[in-house]
Amino acid sequence: MGEVSVLRRRFLDYMALRGLAEGTQELYVRAVRGLAAYYRRPPDQLTNEQIQAYLVYLIQERNLSWPTYNTVRSAFNCFYGKVLGWPSAQLQIPPRRPQLRRARVLSLQEVQRLLEATVNLKHRAFLMTVYGAGLRVNEAVRLKQLDIESHRMLVRVEQGKGRKDRYTILPYKLLEVLRQYCRDYRPPKPWLFPGYDASRPLSAASALHIYNRARELAGITRGPGIHTLRHSFATHLLEAGVDVVTIQQWMGHSALRTTCGYLHVSAQRRITVTSPLDTIDSSAPR
Repeated sequence: MGEVSVLRRRFLDYMALRGLAEGTQELYVRAVRGLAAYYRRPPDQLTNEQIQAYLVYLIQERNLSWPTYNTVRSAFNCFYGKVLGWPSAQLQIPPRRPQLRRARVLSLQEVQRLLEATVNLKHRAFLMTVYGAGLRVNEAVRLKQLDIESHRMLVRVEQGKGRKDRYTILPYKLLEVLRQYCRDYRPPKPWLFPGYDASRPLSAASALHIYNRARELAGITRGPGIHTLRHSFATHLLEAGVDVVTIQQWMGHSALRTTCGYLHVSAQRRITVTSPLDTIDSSAPR
């Protein structure tokens, strides 16, 4: 146990020096811990063949999704390649081809039903914030009261994905609800949405429970996962004619192609786009 604790400390220290986000550090430690528990041996005593066999088990038996597999693979590369210093010839973990998955979205009417079904003002304000500003759940739960810049009608996202700061839109309806929420609840600073322990922000698990409960009350069966609200935000903006670059900046996408992935679910854009043939002024042959 002592050696395992030393390895874990080295792993955490390295990730801290690399500047990895706290959530990423937790996922990486969990991945290595799962590997060690599977073989009931310290992770530094395993071989590359055992590591690969474990990954095969995760894929075939546990039906691991590609994003989760990629996280586990990155954790192993970090731990064995950087912390333990294994050479590339000793650690060979093949990448897995990503699966193309289309984002699921709610219609505007379904979003309205979802919000109307949420009676609790704090919960409704939180869901409106996720949808109205297009936030990731980890960004929304960690919002501070000072991040709502009403004089500029912007929401500041501090250290979002990729440890980047950005601004996104603050809708007027959201601002009105947030003001009412702050008057009624008087949340203690700094968090906008504190958790059960007021000194800590709302947890991601609680956020998911809030969303699932609202979806159940609204009778909505599509769109599992609170990330659906973020997908819906981007899609509805595209349908409203907002340019892709602006949406990219609000969403915090590092690559424009990520934002362009929402074009396929924008039904309204498909309806309004016409073939170039319809622009040709031609008459039937005589």
